[in-house]
Amino acid sequence: MKSATTGIPLRILTHNIRYATSSPFKGERPWEERAPRLLQELFYNTCNQDAFICLQEVLHNQLIDVLSGLNSRESTTPDSEPEDTNRSWAYIGVGRDDGYKAGEYSPIFYRPSTWELRHWETVWLSETPDIPSKGWDAASIRIVTIGVFTHHISRRTVLAMSTHLDDQGSRSRFEAAHIILRKIDEYRNGPFGKIISGIFLAGDLNSEETQEAYSVLTAPGSPLVDTANLVKSGDRYGNYTTWTGFGYEGQDPSRIDYIFLGAAARSASRALPWRVGGYAVLANRFDDGVFNSDHRAVVVDAILRS
Repeated sequence: MKSATTGIPLRILTHNIRYATSSPFKGERPWEERAPRLLQELFYNTCNQDAFICLQEVLHNQLIDVLSGLNSRESTTPDSEPEDTNRSWAYIGVGRDDGYKAGEYSPIFYRPSTWELRHWETVWLSETPDIPSKGWDAASIRIVTIGVFTHHISRRTVLAMSTHLDDQGSRSRFEAAHIILRKIDEYRNGPFGKIISGIFLAGDLNSEETQEAYSVLTAPGSPLVDTANLVKSGDRYGNYTTWTGFGYEGQDPSRIDYIFLGAAARSASRALPWRVGGYAVLANRFDDGVFNSDHRAVVVDAILRS
């Protein structure tokens, strides 16, 4: 662990894991077959990191599978010892349909041994953000999960957000992006504003770089920056596109999954408190031909500066 004087190294991973449908697309394997491959991805990419995992399209049974799978692997690593600090995972988030367990989650997984959870909430991306609801022209209920986490050792605090915007409603995506920016302003100007050191937003926007949600979130004056633009193109690892389908859906792959970083407070310099050391879009299919999802994971290595 690095000291607070050099900053906190942090890995952020976001992945739309594809909900456990009972009517798979052509080329899509059931969740029971995809789950072990997805867990291998999540564990390998976070096992030796201070990390946050942001997922989308997670039904409750998938949430339990991911949580129990991560924790069973943590307890069986070759270098684990009984006296080690508890490195188990926990999560924040609710099902979007009822604010409890129904419908898809956009959860944030974290290790309580590393991060103290100070506050969290789910916000519905609609005209009535405090209750389960569908907004504007959206085809589905949409949410953003928000958490305030303080690093145990350095006492640096981050505002973390995981979201999944609508796949059909253009106005819904536009309005949802504005709701997210307003929530960021609320936190920066609210009770936690004096302690938040940095912000990240991760998830599936269903918006390409020329479209509404991305344009709103990265417009002049926004506190957010696309992490892909903070790494030279020749230094990025893996793929460019993040949505692939299952190989038979007749749509071109596209980049719609992102990790944004932001400053904690307004300032004249708008200096970003993060330094990004790595950006990757991971593969979602290997030699066996099974897609672990119709999306690829995005991974960012960053240091939250002191």
